[in-house]
Amino acid sequence: MADVDSPPDPEVVRVLRALSNPVRLQLLSWLRDPERHFVLDGAIADPAEVGVCVSHIQAKVGLAQSTVSAFMAELERAGLVRATRVGKWTHYKRDEQRIARFVGLLGRELTPED
Repeated sequence: MADVDSPPDPEVVRVLRALSNPVRLQLLSWLRDPERHFVLDGAIADPAEVGVCVSHIQAKVGLAQSTVSAFMAELERAGLVRATRVGKWTHYKRDEQRIARFVGLLGRELTPED
């Protein structure tokens, strides 16, 4: 069993906090396959390379731009997505390496010690 005195890994806590909101969790899931989940008409950048524009995310989720931006900023602070500016638009893409790292950290946090 983990030492009672040792706090959980701060990165795990930060990611779990970001994923505790069902909309943020859904957004991260949709970003796994952007061409399937977003209507990308008028996209100015390749969603596979750069990510999905906030305006396309907003159209899909049906929330205010400021709310979507706040949700995406929380996912970015947790290291789950990367933001890229293309002109005046911000695009978001999953950070697959960081997500895999989080899964490993979470496994270590939740797995009993021998």
